[in-house]
Amino acid sequence: MGSSAKLFGNMSDGIAIHSFELINKNGMRLNVINYGATITSLKIPIANNKSVDVVLGFDNLEAYLESFNLKSAPYLGATVGQYAGRINNGTFELNGKLFHLNRNNNNHSLHGGNLGFSNVVWTIKDRSDGENPSITLRYDCQNNYENYPGDLAVELTYTLSEENELVIEYNATSTEDTIVNLTHHSYFNLNGHHSDVSNQELYINSNQILEATNENIPTGNYVNVTNAAFDFSSFKKCPTKIDTTFVLNKEQELAASLISPKNKLKMTVYTDQPAVHVYVGGNCEAIKGKENVFYHSLSGICFETQNFPDAPNHKHFPSAVLKKNESYKHKTIYKFEIL
Repeated sequence: MGSSAKLFGNMSDGIAIHSFELINKNGMRLNVINYGATITSLKIPIANNKSVDVVLGFDNLEAYLESFNLKSAPYLGATVGQYAGRINNGTFELNGKLFHLNRNNNNHSLHGGNLGFSNVVWTIKDRSDGENPSITLRYDCQNNYENYPGDLAVELTYTLSEENELVIEYNATSTEDTIVNLTHHSYFNLNGHHSDVSNQELYINSNQILEATNENIPTGNYVNVTNAAFDFSSFKKCPTKIDTTFVLNKEQELAASLISPKNKLKMTVYTDQPAVHVYVGGNCEAIKGKENVFYHSLSGICFETQNFPDAPNHKHFPSAVLKKNESYKHKTIYKFEIL
């Protein structure tokens, strides 16, 4: 159907942050701001000419900025990089050289470091109206940004398909060999951002998780979850607390599904990545979100499609190395349908 833009706020240095709305022919609406390439709202049409906003967010720029000053930032709707998840002790070796990243989570580097890609201003490269409206954002970081090697250029395209899909496509190139792992960090709630996910039903196309330490660093071991607590190979209620990387079954791109029996709404996640990190937990505790809603630990669930956390430090994990002048590509789809 089209797209529109309006001022969302101003950074302390005066840089204007805008909100961009995409609308498909079915009335599905996506709002994105160029701070953190962040999704602030995703409204899905349901029965009786109503729609439901299925992602958590804030009403204004100040709230997004302040959220990164919290002890544990929630990353509501943000684009995460240069490396999603944790890197043990903030160090990795590449081409015989040891790199020391900024540490922002205990002694580790989480979601790219102090700023990463979530806490910076992206530029708008392109917008497309009409069928399958889209917006492309770009971020260029210099060599040694957060102590990663290489000048990295990242482009991210959000598309609303006419089949009610939110399509996210990432592309990155570097002037030097580096490591890259990008993901999206929306907290989804098919009953609306004012509700909770406890009665929604979860499916994950996986029978293995990554074993992790009490600081959520992968040990390198895989754990079979068949017939165990984290076996979501058939639909069952969302867990009240989870912060776990699921190794996806490779024979298909289906990653996970979430169903709301209340709204008769289903979201299915497809990806070309080897894992989905599923998160429900405390990072939303006592945060005042949009429309004066106080969020809590069950306000939403994240499906962070990505490579494995700490992959550069485990040779048997899928490689996260992006070679000089080659392309990192990643595509994830969140598809919505009425049951």
